[in-house]
Formats: sequence, structure tokens, C-alpha cells
Amino acid sequence: MELWWAYLILGGVVGFFAGLLGVGGGGIMVPVLTSLFIVTGLAPGQQVHLALATSMAAIIVTAFASARSHHQHQAVLWPVVWRMSPGIVVGTLAAAMLASKVSSYYLALFFCIFMGYVALQLLLNIKPKANRTLPGAVATAAVGVGIGGISALVAIGGGSLTVPFLTWCNVKVQQAIGTSAALGLPIALSGTLGYALSGELSAGQHSARLPWGCVGYVYLPAVLLISVVSYFTAPLGVKLAHRLPVAVLKKIFAVLLLSLSAKMVHSVFVLPH
Repeated sequence: MELWWAYLILGGVVGFFAGLLGVGGGGIMVPVLTSLFIVTGLAPGQQVHLALATSMAAIIVTAFASARSHHQHQAVLWPVVWRMSPGIVVGTLAAAMLASKVSSYYLALFFCIFMGYVALQLLLNIKPKANRTLPGAVATAAVGVGIGGISALVAIGGGSLTVPFLTWCNVKVQQAIGTSAALGLPIALSGTLGYALSGELSAGQHSARLPWGCVGYVYLPAVLLISVVSYFTAPLGVKLAHRLPVAVLKKIFAVLLLSLSAKMVHSVFVLPH
């Protein structure tokens, strides 16, 4: 906890971008937390798992604050949220439970590859053409399983997947972002539960001791400090979404994602831990 101030700053940045761009902030939190955990020597060999789980838990407050703000702007399609949520919960919970079986190195590689895809989307402003309508309940739930599973493995709120899907299905961009923000809440809740359970089971099976303050892989001190600040900065991002040059900010955010992902690769594969 000697770096408590870093968690507070991280929470401010994450909350702002979550509200502004409809993302959960995992793209920023995971590499930063991984580096912080490695530098401080927290949970040797399990830093990536802790970073993913802690990021997912911190997204709960961010997603709630962002979803509430988007709801106040009447930008959340709640019928879509209810249709996608069951699949999202199943996919997220299952992937989070399975993550404990995967090596930190493979998790880090998957995270960086996915963030490269997200950054490419943002830099090239890739948007799917709206050429269809939302599928039926079963198909929508199946899409939710995929979105939830990937979101759990990279600890994101699902915005980089949900927004393009909804846009492709003729949902207006502002409503797609608002609906994605609302769907970030079941992703964060089920992902946190999955990582907490898988961490406790893994520790019991391998007699590995998790650090003080952990519930499974969720490191509560970092979650609390990040959440305290992100709760207030997420609504600020929502308010400024219609006033700031979002297109430019997306490109800056993409470069930030690439830089942090590269730093994460260096931390996991080069630094001793």
C-alpha cells in the first residue's frame, strides 16, 4: 500500500475514460496494476491474475456510475440489457473461473493482442455498417456469452465488443455506448465473483498464500482506492462526451493502450517476479 496514491490517480483516469468513451477501463488498469504488483513484490507469479480480478472488481463502481449517468441522458436501451445479460453472466463467470488454470504469460499475451485489436479500431475509426436488426433472444444471449467470456479474460466492461455489435444492429451510437455501459455492470459483478471463487479454490489446491486484503484474486485495498475516485470522474466523462473532441481523444486513448500493453509485456516477461 506504499503506492496508494497511484491507485487514486488510476481511478481518476479510468473513471473519466469510462464515462467519455463507454469503456470499462480495464485496458488501462490491468497493465498498470500488473506493473505495480510486480514492483511491490505482491503475490509472486500471480500478478496478472490479481490485476485482472482487481480491475474487474473496480469496474463495478465505474460501470454503475457510468450507467446511471447514461440512463439520466435516456441513452440506455434496457430491453436489450435484459436480453443480453443472462448470456453475459454465464460467459463472464465461466471465463473468470477458468482463468486460474491459465499461465500468467498466456493471459498477458492474450490481453496485449486484444488491446492491439481495440487500439486498431480506435486509430482507424473502424465502425461496422448498420445493416441488420438485433437478433432474437437466444442469439442475443449467445452473443452475450462471447462478449462476457472475452471481457473476463481481459478485464474490460465489454464496450469495445458491445458497442460495435449494437451499432451493426442499427442502434444509434449514443444508445450503443449507454447500453454498453449498463451491460458493464453484470460483466463486472459476475467477473469479480468468478475471480474471487477461482482464486480461493486455486489457493486451497496449491497451498499458495494470497496477500493480505485479497478475496480470491481480488485485491480489495486497490479496488477501494480506485473506486472512490472513479465514482466521481465517470459522470464527468459522460458530461464532457458531447463537448470534447472525442475522435481525437479516441486516438490518444489508443496510443495509451498500446504503450501500456507494451509495458505489461515487458513487466511480465522481463522483470523478475
